[in-house]
Amino acid sequence: MPCLLVLALSLWGGNRKILRIACTSSIVKSAKHTRHHGHITAGSVTAPLGCIHAAFIFVMTMYTQLYNRLSFGWNTVKIDMSAARRDPLPIIPFGLAAFAATLFALGLALGTTIAVGMLFFIQMKIILRNKTSIESWIEEKAKDRIQYYQLDEVFVFPYDMGSRWKNFKQVFTWSGVPEGDGLAWPVREDCHQYSLTIEQLKQKADKRIRSVRYRVIEDYSGACCPLNKGIKTFFTSPCTEEPRIRLQKGEFILATRGLRYWLYGDKILDDASVEGVSRIRGWFPRNCVEKCPCDAETDQAPEGEKKNR
Repeated sequence: MPCLLVLALSLWGGNRKILRIACTSSIVKSAKHTRHHGHITAGSVTAPLGCIHAAFIFVMTMYTQLYNRLSFGWNTVKIDMSAARRDPLPIIPFGLAAFAATLFALGLALGTTIAVGMLFFIQMKIILRNKTSIESWIEEKAKDRIQYYQLDEVFVFPYDMGSRWKNFKQVFTWSGVPEGDGLAWPVREDCHQYSLTIEQLKQKADKRIRSVRYRVIEDYSGACCPLNKGIKTFFTSPCTEEPRIRLQKGEFILATRGLRYWLYGDKILDDASVEGVSRIRGWFPRNCVEKCPCDAETDQAPEGEKKNR
């Protein structure tokens, strides 16, 4: 339902960007406080506990069975997997195939314990901070913007209630349904429902101001890991789902952030561009472009680069 609302607002057009961003922020919160989030987090606890129990059984089974089949000599240790040394024989036969299957199951149990256990700690970190990974990124950019311009303001994340216990109670309730209706969420007293939205609008405006104009000096096919752009460019390709854009010599790019050997930006389209395409953005190698003279004088850096303060 929130996705359909955002789509309708996008088609509505006009000066309604704040509404679109507000709905996007609500979807971010809705992704965290889903109806079954508490159940999923509880499942990420019980699954490792069950695997730990199973791993203990597997270890004790192998220890018991191998202990009954070990024979020690002066310089040798022999394992007889055909039968146990005790009488009567065990009810459940434990041969070489059973030993291999038990060892394989033990590996699965330990792997599941580690993987799902890490997922549980990540989920609990998000719940106790009341902040998703995307929102943490927005908060980090807010602090960077304030420090960059040396502004006399402090960004306060609106959804962090100031107490881990209060944040915890928003997800784990007696009814099993988290607080909030999917569009409005409890916020701090010194904030409101659009505090995060306003900060996002400031960051978008700041991105346009701090963007740097580049001119393409070398063609680029859009490959994820180009072999003909240098070894360092090949091995430092950004590990993200964001696309790469094809470049042709003479085109212009507005770079908004970047890495040491890669840049991310929007291609400046002209009237001869493909009809229906309003924006082309993605990653491209840094050695395929050069900074335009007008921007080189200002010596501004893309947003993603490190600054010496």
